[in-house]
Amino acid sequence: MSAAATSPDPVPPIPSVSPESPSIAASVLLLPAGVYRQIVAACLDGYPLEACGLLIGEEGASGEAQVRASHPATNAAASARVYTVEPRDMLRADREAEEIGAVLLGVWHSHTHTDAFPSPTDVAQAPDPGWHYVIVSLRDSEPVLRSYRIRGGRSEEEAVVLQ
Repeated sequence: MSAAATSPDPVPPIPSVSPESPSIAASVLLLPAGVYRQIVAACLDGYPLEACGLLIGEEGASGEAQVRASHPATNAAASARVYTVEPRDMLRADREAEEIGAVLLGVWHSHTHTDAFPSPTDVAQAPDPGWHYVIVSLRDSEPVLRSYRIRGGRSEEEAVVLQ
């Protein structure tokens, strides 16, 4: 496990969407600080390859998605530029979600050398328009986590609220 996962340091701030942004759907990702630390630690541990995993939780009626857990996955592409969630890990995460009365909310992955913004490949390969797509940039000294909704070839950043 990475030192980042056990460090008592405060969680770095996460940027949010400006209220003027036109939206695909007003949405907010509610992310427990412990899950945030697990995701960032997995991304750091996976470096120099892109790391990936799945988000488990519930969608709220008011556009808020509550994350309850993160399920790290193997990057079947074994690449520093792209990721593919190992299908068996997807199945395990889906079963884990079902066992706790939740659903798969989305996917997270790292960008090892670029900003936390969806690449053209990320947009083209987004499997579910209802999902939340979390990207952790490892480009700078402090990891940056952002979340997006990707629909119809468009991506839009959504607010992330740490809990």
